[in-house]
Amino acid sequence: MWIADRWKDYELIDCGGGEKVERWGKTVLVRPDPQAIWNTPRERREWKRPDGRYHRSSSGGGHWDKGRMPERWQVRYDELTFQVGAMNFKHTGLFPEQAVNWDFAREMIRSAGRPVRVLNLFAYTGGATVACAAAGAQVCHVDAAKGMVAWARENAALSGLTDAPIRWIVDDCGKFVDREIRRGHRYDAIIMDPPSYGRGPSGEVWKLEDSLYPFLERAVQLLSDRPLFFLINSYTTGLAPSVLGYLLDVLVTPRHGGHTECGELGLPVTATGLALPCGSAGRWIADRR
Repeated sequence: MWIADRWKDYELIDCGGGEKVERWGKTVLVRPDPQAIWNTPRERREWKRPDGRYHRSSSGGGHWDKGRMPERWQVRYDELTFQVGAMNFKHTGLFPEQAVNWDFAREMIRSAGRPVRVLNLFAYTGGATVACAAAGAQVCHVDAAKGMVAWARENAALSGLTDAPIRWIVDDCGKFVDREIRRGHRYDAIIMDPPSYGRGPSGEVWKLEDSLYPFLERAVQLLSDRPLFFLINSYTTGLAPSVLGYLLDVLVTPRHGGHTECGELGLPVTATGLALPCGSAGRWIADRR
């Protein structure tokens, strides 16, 4: 498991009973977590008086009880600054477990010894975009949601990257990839965090298990002659990390050599010393040249 254990502005205090209690900066939240199926004594005081709590509805969805929770506030990770706040369906605009992937991408870019062009697909609020740009890469950030792209731009500005070479694209990722293939554009690294389920602008159904492989077949065509890495994230329940590694081994390794690695992403739990699994990732990594 790849554990994001270098945070100072985020802490997973405890989890159990289908919930987790977390500290985001100075703000304490309780949110649902379907992985935390065990019971916990809930002796930590943060369980009793959080600043905000997300209540899941038995009929689907849910709502925030914001209490003392600010509308928006900031958290830092190394030199990166992100804005977080209450979003629909329990989210805050940031997935702290992704810090291990930010570290991976930054190290790959900084050690490359050459200019690096990164394509970030399904890029959400730009955690990976900001991390890659801070490491010196040119980044193309693509997401279909205009509001998420605007949020990502704010995160870049907060991290002192207003003038960094980032292209901000509001578009369907599949259609964007097809256009980039026709244009002959190429990237040294590709990052993607595709959803489990969704609908395209023309009503196309995206189901990860059915759509990911043909999408990857096209996206791989955008790799440059000297690619650096290819990173896939997934939060789809039941999709093993090894599946992501297998996909990359089938589609990228035969063309470009290198090797793959895969694993669960996790967050350390202060109360128990254990780690909560928080999704999966697969990485293709080029051989050093």
